[in-house]
Parts: sequence; structure tokens; C-alpha cells
Amino acid sequence: MNEQNYTTTIIVDQTPSEVFAAINNARTWWTGKPGVTGGTDKLGDEFTYRYGDVHRSTHKITELVKDKKIVWHTVEAQLNFVPNKSEWTGTDIVFEITKLGDQTVVRFTHVGLVPAIQCYGDCSGAWGYYINECLRGLITSGQVPAHEPWA
Repeated sequence: MNEQNYTTTIIVDQTPSEVFAAINNARTWWTGKPGVTGGTDKLGDEFTYRYGDVHRSTHKITELVKDKKIVWHTVEAQLNFVPNKSEWTGTDIVFEITKLGDQTVVRFTHVGLVPAIQCYGDCSGAWGYYINECLRGLITSGQVPAHEPWA
């Protein structure tokens, strides 16, 4: 993967199986109003994420390797806060899960979210929050923050 793609990593004490289950429960950790609709845990599932009238994106699960890897392909996106509203269309969102001693490493990469595109600053900041705060919280305590910091 190109190192310019947005990437963040979290390390947790839970098992790869617990991490895999939490990631597949996207409607819980990828928060927003109205949030996620559609299936998020089976190969071939398609789901849509919406955040008000600012962001709408549809994703298809194109790779699902139990306890190891999940890939969402962005089928269509409408980002209403940048001139090129379809910047995410055709990108891939990748979760790689590996065991490290008694811990589990989650490497998140949004392939195609690179500094050259206009939404990079806002989108990488949002992903940082969703992965490092919301997903981590769901994995480690079963809780996600009550609201987004920008809401």
C-alpha cells in the first residue's frame, strides 16, 4: 500500500475475534445521524453511512477473512463539503488484524485517502476519531463516546 494513504493503528488487549466482531458492528462505532444502514458483517454486504447532509457513502464488503482482514470498497460517495463530492468513490477501507503477544493490532488504511485530495484533512481527522476513540472504545469497554467532537 502507498504510504500516503491515511493509516492509523490501535493496539488492544482483546482477542482478534473480539476485534473482528467489533469492526463488523460498524453501526455502533461509525456514529453520526442517521449513521449506518444495511448489512456490515458478511462478504458481499452493502451498507450506507450518512452524516446529516454532509456525507453519504455506500460500501461493499469485498474481503472478509475471519479475525484477520476486512475490506470495504466505496461504491459511491457524496461528500458535500468539498468541490469534488465523489472523492471517496472507488477507494478501499482496509482493516488488518494481527496478534502481537497478548494483544491485538488493528491497522486501518483508507486506500485512496491521500494528502492530494481536498477532503484529506477533514476525513483523516474524522477517521482518527472514529478508529482511535469510537472503535477502540467499543473493543475495550463496549462503549463509544456520546457525540462527535465537531457536532
